[in-house]
This record gives sequence, structure tokens and C-alpha cells, in this order.
Amino acid sequence: MRSRSRLPALCALACAWLAGRALTLWLLSRDGRAPLGVGGVAREVHALYARWYETLATGAFPAGDPLWQYPPGAGAVLAAPGLLPGLTYFRAFVLLALAADAAVAVALARAGTRTGRSLRGAALWTGALPLLLHIPLARYDVQVTALAVFSLLTLERFPRTGGAFAALGALVKVWPALALLGAPPGRVTRRSWGAAAVTAGGLLAAATVLFRDPFDFLRQQGGRGVQIESLGGTVLAFAHRAGLPVRVDYRYGAMEFTGPYVPGVATASLALTAGAFAALLLWRLRARRFGAATPYDAALAAVLLFTVTSRVISPQYLVWLLGLAAVCLTSRHTGQRAPAALVTAAAAVSSLAYPLLYEDVMACTWTGCLLMVARNGLLVAAAALALRRLWRSTAGERLPARPRPPASARAFPDARRHHQETQNGVK
Repeated sequence: MRSRSRLPALCALACAWLAGRALTLWLLSRDGRAPLGVGGVAREVHALYARWYETLATGAFPAGDPLWQYPPGAGAVLAAPGLLPGLTYFRAFVLLALAADAAVAVALARAGTRTGRSLRGAALWTGALPLLLHIPLARYDVQVTALAVFSLLTLERFPRTGGAFAALGALVKVWPALALLGAPPGRVTRRSWGAAAVTAGGLLAAATVLFRDPFDFLRQQGGRGVQIESLGGTVLAFAHRAGLPVRVDYRYGAMEFTGPYVPGVATASLALTAGAFAALLLWRLRARRFGAATPYDAALAAVLLFTVTSRVISPQYLVWLLGLAAVCLTSRHTGQRAPAALVTAAAAVSSLAYPLLYEDVMACTWTGCLLMVARNGLLVAAAALALRRLWRSTAGERLPARPRPPASARAFPDARRHHQETQNGVK
């Protein structure tokens, strides 16, 4: 009966998903043309992912390539499009991205139809992802987000499965490991964390045996600078406008700042990331109350903190945050509704910064600077609010319970009124 009553809402979600993805496919077909900004969003798939696939097909990871900065699991995601027969690499990549997008929408909708759950999560994913225009179809972050979403949605009932999904995601882009941060202590934590460790260890061993140079990506991470869209990059953009000797260059596959002040900003970003890790560790140690929504809320808060403190905030990072915010909204007990709204607003602003007005961002014009202040300000506000609400709901002080009136006061109105007056100090 409950599923039947929600059938119109599910049909509306399906129609909205089809309409939104048709729009993103149309935008992808016009990639690089006005008014979609400079360059081509899909160029990375054509020129970079396809080249990496050719290397992976030989049984080796792209060793010595400064643009290869991803764990070994990324190789499986990037090799998958080449295994689909009858399609070019680009078309197969887009098809798999759409399939992952649809799988997330179905998983969120299915979770939302359970007792005590909500379809708001599926609605957020369906309606908010097109705010990023066609970027989700030209990056593999939807696939990574799908693994994190599956991990969170299966964690409570099938902890080992949830841990395995988190490990798979971590082997592709590291951050899905944070999906297990809020696992309830005891059986769920032991089983999920244990399954994640076994899954990750087994797959890393297999990658070492089957491929050459699976860990070469570690050498490329240390050279990353401060990307122009990061929080530190926003500070440097204003420094550039003030006449300080910082400039924008293309390095490590992104537009980054270079100059004498950049190493200090990069160090500050790393320090903030360490502070975020310490805050999350302290929360985990202090948390005492784990509700049904705690794993979801903790994952969103953690990824938000690591995103805003990172030296790189690429536009596709918003795909992760939208997916986690959507998982939060499947629970009626979540405390992350306001952070989810802020993330959605940040996604809308992010598409203005890239690709629509990216020339302004690169040139550090007032328009570009103010766009980044708006986008990053929304993310910082979301991160701070998410951590505060997570802390208060799980580790904060409980309010003292109001004393119950005695049975006689509950039974007789006059006695109840006398009891209330006595408690209030009224004679």
C-alpha cells in the first residue's frame, strides 16, 4: 500500500530524471560552443582518458605521467568503456556515466520508499545534478559517488557489503573511505571496517600482480600546487588583484597559482586538512548517540571538511557532495537539510565559474573573484554547519528531562495543576 501511494511521486521522479539527462546530453553535444565557456569539458575524456586506456590495455599504469594522480582502482573505471563493443571510447564512457547516474537515482528512490524514509534524497539527486551542466557526463566522479552511495545505503543492514563498496570507492578516488566514518560502534563498525580492509588489500594485491607500476600515482601527488578554484586560490586571486607577484599557469592538469606566496598557502591548506582530520577523529571518540542518519550525516560533514581545506576544489567535487547530501535526505532524522541546501546552491554557482565564466576566474577579474567567494563561501558555511549539527546530535550535551508528574497528578486535573504550580514556584 505504501509503495502504491508513492507511485505518482516515483513516476514524476523518473520523468524528471529523463528530462534532466536529456538536457545534459544536449549540452554535451554543444560542448565548447557559446555560451558554454572556453575550451571543452569533454576534452579530458577524448584526449586524456582515452590515452590512459591505451596504456592500461597493455597491462601497465601511466608511469611517469604527472597527470596520473589516482589510485589503482581508477584504472578499472577508465578501462571499462573500452570493453563495450561497437561504441567509441567517448560514447561508451558517457553511457556508463549515465548508467551510474541512473543506479544512484534508483538506489535513493528505493531507500526513500522504506518506512520512516523520504524521497527527498532521490529528488535532490535528480534535480540538482543537472545544475552542474554536462560536467558529470565528462568525468568519472558519478561512478565513484555511486560506490559511496551504495556503501551508505547498505551499511546498516549489510555491514560487510557496505564496507566492500567503500573500499572499492576508496581505490578509485580515496574519499569514499569516509563513508564508514559514522558506522555505529560494535558489530557494524567491526564488520564494515573489516570487510573494507580485506577488499582493499585483496584488490591492491591483484593490481600489483596483474599490472605494472600501480603505485606510481603517489609520486605525482606531492607536486600539486594551489588550484585557482580552491579556497586558498580565492585568497591568491585577491592577492593577484592587489598587485602581488602571483600568476596562473597550467600545471598537473589544472590551472594553478605560481609565485612566492603559493607554498605558504599550500602549507596552510595542508594544516587545515590536518585540523579537519583531528576534529573528525575527536568527534568519533566523543560520539555517544548513533541514530539511523548518523552514518549519512558524518559522511557528508567529513567530505565537506576535506573538500574546503583541499588545495584543489574541482567542479566535479560537487558531484560527490550532491550524492552524499541526497543520501542524508533519504532519512527523516537527518540534521543536514540546511547543509544540503547550501551544497545545492554551491553547485549552481559552480557551473557559472566553470565552464560558463571560466575566463574570468582564470584572469582573476572581479567577476571571477566574486564567483569563487560565493561558491567557496557556500561550501565553507555548509562544512561548518554540517560539523556543528553532527556534533550536537551525537556528542553534545543532552538537555535534562522534565520531571514527570506523579500518577495522581496525571489522573486528576486539579492535582496536575497543583503539581505544575509547585514545579514553577507558584504559590
